[in-house]
Amino acid sequence: MGKTIVVIGGQWGDEGKGKVVDFLAEKADIIARATGGNNAGHTVVVGDKTYKFHILPSGVIHPTKLSICGNGMVIDPKVMCKEISTLEADNRTVNSELLIVSSNAHVITQEQINEDIETGGKVGTTGRGIGPCYKAKIARTGLRIAEFVKGDSPEAERLRPLVRDTYIALNEALEQGKNILVEGAQGTMLDIDHGTYPYVTSSNPSAGGACTGLGIGPTKINKVIAIMKAYTTRVGRGPFPTELGTDKQTLEEGTWDNIKDNFDEALKEALEKANAGDEYYEGKAMRLIGREYGTTTGRARRTGWFDAVVAKYSVRINGLTSVACTKLDVLTGLKTIKICTAYDIDGNQVKDFPLTGEGKPVYEEMPGWEEDLTNVTSTDQLPQAAKDYVKKLEELIGVPISILSVGPKRSQTIILKEDELF
Repeated sequence: MGKTIVVIGGQWGDEGKGKVVDFLAEKADIIARATGGNNAGHTVVVGDKTYKFHILPSGVIHPTKLSICGNGMVIDPKVMCKEISTLEADNRTVNSELLIVSSNAHVITQEQINEDIETGGKVGTTGRGIGPCYKAKIARTGLRIAEFVKGDSPEAERLRPLVRDTYIALNEALEQGKNILVEGAQGTMLDIDHGTYPYVTSSNPSAGGACTGLGIGPTKINKVIAIMKAYTTRVGRGPFPTELGTDKQTLEEGTWDNIKDNFDEALKEALEKANAGDEYYEGKAMRLIGREYGTTTGRARRTGWFDAVVAKYSVRINGLTSVACTKLDVLTGLKTIKICTAYDIDGNQVKDFPLTGEGKPVYEEMPGWEEDLTNVTSTDQLPQAAKDYVKKLEELIGVPISILSVGPKRSQTIILKEDELF
């Protein structure tokens, strides 16, 4: 019998889903994306090549897999066609045997992009038209892609052969016992219903969105894996209890293009000041080592210590069966590492996430390590401090860590719980 595994972001997005999905896709027959649009970004490293997708499922780089864009997505046809052209320029075939798009997915229009640019700044949207498109969908005034491809534009012509009722392909695959991998976008804390509203996206990137966004029943899902960084990041405005430094300080750093030319000097300064106890530079060190700059926008991500309150909330909201912990290697060089185990709210320690998203973090400190982890292939090779840190995270999260990632490449992946995977 096959398995259906849903992979979602367990924090505020940008947890490294692209790499984990690509890794799991090796044993999947179908890779399907259920929600969101080109406000998301997935980076996949294969050998010496790096692929950046904003709308296509990461599975499209696998030449024998079927990738599906589900009905819960909102699609900018120009962006989708550009990504298809990029793949074709790399001698990768894109046809209806490898990629299909739900006829019920909604189309992002230029008017919606313009509206988002004008109004989305207050919550820090990407200005890609996502919110206005979902608003039109709920108001029942939206444009579905089945209608769009009846037009005579170059994008309509290119996408027309790929559009069909995708729920049929998915449910037939379930009946045939095939392995299905559902690829999430964004993260649980950006969920329109369960995130830090109003600083959220306009869809349900939590596990429940996999069902409504693809047309598969909840009883068909076998495993739900959340990707969580060994620390925490956030893009855009909104509460972030474990943030190191301020949102304003991070914004003033600019984009990756402003950073990369002076990277070595900036990192040396950040580590020195971080290990002297400067909170802002603790966050900046993680941002630099982890290349925490958006795939879609290039903007610097806000960084903070691992938040176990958020992690446990994610376990409950998504019904997690395990966690894939990414970017453990980024913490190398920090003498002290902190974990938020509770929030202080009006003098009371709270361990259940408050839906306001606000609270003063209560930290537990652990010793850091100096050893490079990027060539580690088993937990036995980890320094003791890193082993202790991973064990502590697992205890606080409350579900097993099934995957440990120590770098962006497929080879930099350690499997801890085989039975949680395909």
